[in-house]
Amino acid sequence: MSDSMPEPGTAAGTAPRNAAPDPSGGGPAPAAAAPPEPAGPAPLGVVRTPTGNAAVDAELERLADADHLPADGHIEVYEDVHRGLRETLTALDAGPTPAPVPAPMPSYDNRS
Repeated sequence: MSDSMPEPGTAAGTAPRNAAPDPSGGGPAPAAAAPPEPAGPAPLGVVRTPTGNAAVDAELERLADADHLPADGHIEVYEDVHRGLRETLTALDAGPTPAPVPAPMPSYDNRS
């Protein structure tokens, strides 16, 4: 902009609010704000209600491991829990395996 036209939102001859004065005296310098540091891992506080199935409940409790990991570590825990839940559900779909049939008793009617 020209010297005769102040920037929008400023009075003539004053620096914008977000610019710091240049130490060399040449005019305002851009604001150099440090980027905020990301927050560390923290539990979300999600309540896990027991299902009554011990295998499923154990997998759901494993989700708590993600509470102490940074976000990029969550996927590994989620995939592991998903794999475990699939195996558990597949086992439920298969149903109980039948008991083995005992071998027939040998015949002792052999007379020589």
